[in-house]
Amino acid sequence: MSLDNAVLAFAGTMVLASVALTLWVSPLFVWFTVFIGLNMIQAAFTGFCPAAFVFRKLGVKPGAVFS
Repeated sequence: MSLDNAVLAFAGTMVLASVALTLWVSPLFVWFTVFIGLNMIQAAFTGFCPAAFVFRKLGVKPGAVFS
């Protein structure tokens, strides 16, 4: 799995988890979903993603976007 795929899988997992938390725990978890969305938007424009940094340190091979 490349770094790009790992970041996308992680982002998708976090979005689904935050929606589940919003539905089953507290409506205030919607702010977690908002934070994830904003982070994805800033990563698209700046190329910096904290998750990509962590995955890179864990040894995931580089991809086309996050190298």
